Amino acid sequence: MFTDEVQEAVSVDSRWRKVPELRDAVCQTTAVRRAEASVQSRRSARNGTQTDPVECRELPAFNGSAEPSIDSPRLARFLRQVEPMVSKELIKNIKSHAFDGFEVHWIDHPHTVSCLHTLYYPEAQKRKLHVTGVSWNVTGSVIACAYGRLEDGDWSTEKSYVCSWNLDRRGLNPGRPNTVIDVSSAIMCLAFHPVEPCLIAGGLYNGEVLVWNSSKTDDPLIARSGMSEDTHREPVYQVHWIQSLSRSNRINVLSASTDGKILIWQMDGRGRLVLQDGFALIVQQMPRNLKLHKAREDSLFGVTSLSFSHLDKTVFIAGVEGGYVLKCSTEVLTRAALSSGTVPLKAPAQFTFSPHYGPVHAVDCSPFHRNLFLTAGTDGHVHLYSMLQAEPILSLQLCQSYLFSVSWSFVRPLVFAAATGEGTVLIFDLGHSSLCPAVSIEQTTERKPVYCLAFNPKQPELLAAGNAEGSVKIWQLSAELTKEGPREISLLEQLATEAAE
Repeated sequence: MFTDEVQEAVSVDSRWRKVPELRDAVCQTTAVRRAEASVQSRRSARNGTQTDPVECRELPAFNGSAEPSIDSPRLARFLRQVEPMVSKELIKNIKSHAFDGFEVHWIDHPHTVSCLHTLYYPEAQKRKLHVTGVSWNVTGSVIACAYGRLEDGDWSTEKSYVCSWNLDRRGLNPGRPNTVIDVSSAIMCLAFHPVEPCLIAGGLYNGEVLVWNSSKTDDPLIARSGMSEDTHREPVYQVHWIQSLSRSNRINVLSASTDGKILIWQMDGRGRLVLQDGFALIVQQMPRNLKLHKAREDSLFGVTSLSFSHLDKTVFIAGVEGGYVLKCSTEVLTRAALSSGTVPLKAPAQFTFSPHYGPVHAVDCSPFHRNLFLTAGTDGHVHLYSMLQAEPILSLQLCQSYLFSVSWSFVRPLVFAAATGEGTVLIFDLGHSSLCPAVSIEQTTERKPVYCLAFNPKQPELLAAGNAEGSVKIWQLSAELTKEGPREISLLEQLATEAAE
């Protein structure tokens, strides 16, 4: 029924790939042109003109009507988004005290000093005289020194000198003063006039007060107090130029002596100093808080130092031989219980501070604060007082010997210098440390005392110091000691406020 059958196969050719066809072709690039040429450098020259030519370029004119390409809506959305966060951080920064007291010092100025000049008068050194006082004139270019002695003994008739050097003059000779004034008695102190650059007042060991004009070479003495019942009877340790108490523009001379008197003199134009007013520190008229033992009521306190307030010219501080420090006023009306003299004296003492253990050699009121002042005494201590309290704010023992001078800086409210009997000058910066000096200067050889100091009011980097060797050294202070910090006044105020509390 069924049988096998074989059919013939059928094949179909694929057409998805064609056999590639190959053809030969020839091409050529564009012909390259070549040429040879020779060149030679040209000679050039330069010419100069007084001013360089300005290259002017034409800039496109500014079209004020064209709006900048800023996506304002997008910028506004961004500012609205970040404004609360920025305001919150700014308020936090205002209330933060993290950087209180921080000062930026782009340049590190070390506390260094260098000696510019060592000034001396050979004749005074030959006679072993001491420099007992130094003073800068009103221009800050002339330094004057007084020669005398601070040793025990009677040498009131010994000859002495006032010498001055102009540091701005060419050919300065340290051993040859520009001015030398011979004086018949030892000079204990001197002070330049605050307006006239050539006038110098000086106090002598014999109690006289003199005024010289250093510009007069023939006879520089222009006024003297002489010796009378109105004059001092003991050495004059302090002289000042002060405004007249009668509210006139006249500037008078004030002198303080160990006879207990503080006298005010006026030049009469005829070579005399005439007594105008005065004060006396008598035991029976001292403030009640002063505790005295075995002292006669009619005895006087010898004045060894004095300083007027820079902000209230009616107030002055007096240091006395017994170590007491007294606040005084020029406006007192109470008469002093003295019978001698043609001009009635007043009792100026109003308040007494905690004393030193020995005579007070130096007092200096702060130029930057009404109530603060420094004192230095023979007990080797410097005291920082406020006029509002009896006890010192700060007490520093600087040496085992005497302290002869202390002075505030005129430009740094927290800087002061002290002169020691061990031959050193110590400079303190209360902004850095109240216990250790910022700089200690070895002023003299063989540890001879330094008797006087004076900062230059016009050139604050200069400090003058006179010593027992008979020389005056001019020290140049570093910028760190002469540039006021941003918070010094507030720190000084804080120091005084904490003391008052």
